Amino acid sequence: MQRELLEQLRKITDEEQRILDGVGEVDRDLYTSGKDFTVDSKKMLEEGNLLAVRTHTRFVHFPAHRHNFIEVLYVCEGQLTNIIDGKHIEVHKGELLFLNQFTHHEILPAGEKDIAINFMVLPEFFDVAYTMTGSNNVLADFLVNVLRQDEERGEYLHFKVAEVLQIQNLLENIIYSIVTGKGNQNKINQTTMGLIFLYLVDSVQYVEMRLPNQYENMVSMTTLDYIEQQYKTATLTELCDKLHLPMHVLSKMIKKNTGFNFKELLQRKRLNKAVELMCDTDLPISDIIAAVGYENNSYFHRVFKERYGMTPRVFRVKNQTQMQVRL
Repeated sequence: MQRELLEQLRKITDEEQRILDGVGEVDRDLYTSGKDFTVDSKKMLEEGNLLAVRTHTRFVHFPAHRHNFIEVLYVCEGQLTNIIDGKHIEVHKGELLFLNQFTHHEILPAGEKDIAINFMVLPEFFDVAYTMTGSNNVLADFLVNVLRQDEERGEYLHFKVAEVLQIQNLLENIIYSIVTGKGNQNKINQTTMGLIFLYLVDSVQYVEMRLPNQYENMVSMTTLDYIEQQYKTATLTELCDKLHLPMHVLSKMIKKNTGFNFKELLQRKRLNKAVELMCDTDLPISDIIAAVGYENNSYFHRVFKERYGMTPRVFRVKNQTQMQVRL
């Protein structure tokens, strides 16, 4: 992170100064109007804004609370320790912690060199990010559905992506634009968050999570990532071997947690990739069919027409004529 920006984030805020002067606890009136400690989006976001950012308040134990928005914690320097359902979650420099709406958590006191950013995000902010991942990205569906839940189940996604430079650079851009107040950049920031989300979807190997049925959800995430990476040669038999699970058990688990069976997930991925190649390259249709893992041309044409209502050739001509921009 740029030194100038980091220095700005290190500055002692008025709230922190009061704490250092002996107040000794968080001023709840800054965060909520209710009796229970629910951080209220109306207190934290200006009217009409879908996203706000503030530095995390240091030098004090932040007591157990929840929030009626999605909170994304990013550590710029040092570390921050959250306690969620009794479990200590240490978020280190460069890592992201997504907290679902209404997740109860508390935060241990941060030192002067522990610099963290709180993104306070209304659920609809992710609409742009969700659109950018494509309407048939089941992994994005899975992650967004986690974030949109409004139940008090202590759900979180902890992305250990300090080494993913693209994510770090995009986060610095969005922090800079909001902290420095460089114009009305809400649309730019939404698009930037969309790009971050795209990289996070591609970085599920770095995620730790706490969800109901955690084992089943981790199996589902592994399945989706396996299909994403190995769609050309992926088989349910190979996946069963990797996960050491009987086929009937894994099949039931996948269907329950994603809404699709393995064959449907694989076919959606292959067809999505075929569409991408049709619109972005001049490869012959027959080469594209082979490139996405199909050996039977007739079968590919049949399933393609069932899904898109036209042949691959007609689809290509129609979309190339429209000069669509594909993200």
